[in-house]
Amino acid sequence: MKTIVFAAQILFCFVLLLFQLLTMAAAAPSITGVFDHGSYGVALVKVDEAPRKCSAARKSAAPTGGGGAGAPPKPLLVAAPREAGEYPVVLFLHGYLANNSFYSQLLEHVASHGFVVVGPQLYAISGPGTTDEINSAAAVINWLAAGGLSSKLPPDVRADSTKVSISGHSRGGKVAFALALGHANVSLPPIAALVAVDPVDGMGAGKQTPPPILTYKENSLRVAAPVMVVGTGLGGLPRGPLLPPCAPRGVSHDDFYGECAAPTACHLVARDYGHTDMMDDVTPGARGLATRAVCRSGGARAPMRRFVGGAMVAFLKRWVGGEPGLLDGIRARPETAPVALSVVEFRDGGDDDDRNS
Repeated sequence: MKTIVFAAQILFCFVLLLFQLLTMAAAAPSITGVFDHGSYGVALVKVDEAPRKCSAARKSAAPTGGGGAGAPPKPLLVAAPREAGEYPVVLFLHGYLANNSFYSQLLEHVASHGFVVVGPQLYAISGPGTTDEINSAAAVINWLAAGGLSSKLPPDVRADSTKVSISGHSRGGKVAFALALGHANVSLPPIAALVAVDPVDGMGAGKQTPPPILTYKENSLRVAAPVMVVGTGLGGLPRGPLLPPCAPRGVSHDDFYGECAAPTACHLVARDYGHTDMMDDVTPGARGLATRAVCRSGGARAPMRRFVGGAMVAFLKRWVGGEPGLLDGIRARPETAPVALSVVEFRDGGDDDDRNS
């Protein structure tokens, strides 16, 4: 009898262990799957800007809120799910002298998880100041608020202009912060979330591009929306002795996160990757070559791009979609990311979780 009871206990323990292993295996894709292409097919569409002679009038006109907004004030690259439905909008702002097309694979990654991602080409040539970029990005947001995107999407796909998040890379990250801080008038409800990817505010401390965003005062960047700052471990290092770093210390991700006074914020840093490593595998032309020649790189771009795309999706799903599981998974198990993370910081309601390695 004792032998039977003992055997039953062993069998019960084995079944319980097997159940736990199966449960963990089933839960793993919900955490790691965010770094892979999502379940939605994606349409990538280029949208031409309004004729130049009409641009000034369109910029000065107030949005009507209808669907007759016509062409946008800037050329757009739009990544959207093909499946019918209504999806939150993410505005993604390119880096300094970069093309929006350099981020097409990143935009597709985010869109494949159920977002309409709009990447405007803010300029062809630009000087050191960012005022024009801020105003141009605001004009695109106002065009979105007027329903301009409705005729540019796949059939039965709708953009939810009540849930618009702003994101940007490098100088585009600075512009995203500027918009969130009210440096331009936009005709939308408060932004849903802000994601800055290796943001840069100039050539160094004291060498900021106008208008400066960083103040070097604690809690000075008062953003009402949840904020994610993604940084790179190699961005602050020069590619060679004659080249400046692409994300200089003193004006980069550490500083933006350190000054951010958002009620909820997180900071993730990819230790072994550089400032442009989230771009497409192939970035053609002279500007595309410069993204590899000027900035220090960690090698193949796919892992960093998967990480940035997955982190963005997890953050947006949490604060726009009300689905905390993916972001909580990254927070609890940062080793599931496709890159090594040297910083994993979360601030939410006074609960700090800092992991620096």
